[in-house]
Amino acid sequence: MNPLVLIVDDEPLTRNLLRLMLERANLDILEAGDGLEALAVVAEKRPDLLILDVMMPNMDGITVCETLRAQPETAVLPIILLSARTSTEAVRKGLNAGANKYLTKPIGREELIRSVREVLNVTPQMSD
Repeated sequence: MNPLVLIVDDEPLTRNLLRLMLERANLDILEAGDGLEALAVVAEKRPDLLILDVMMPNMDGITVCETLRAQPETAVLPIILLSARTSTEAVRKGLNAGANKYLTKPIGREELIRSVREVLNVTPQMSD
């Protein structure tokens, strides 16, 4: 069974690009357009990993991360923050919120898949 990844970004084009990259690596994909939708999808579908944008309407990625970390059932859910914010402060804030990794946009396919594998602790049996 393929790992289930929830991509959370308010930009449909970004979600589509990430989905295309990850589907080629044998990952099943869910999508959400903001933090509130992400929390609902997590509760219903129980994904194996979240790829979470930081800057979104309704609820930002940092708040989503902190919310999930505060709940026992999602406290260890792997989370990768993916953001255009690249400052040391932004990265520190993301990691302090509980993210497993903080990656910056734009991101290449190889780096994205390598990071997903690391966070999921999956050996490279996913096709490249």
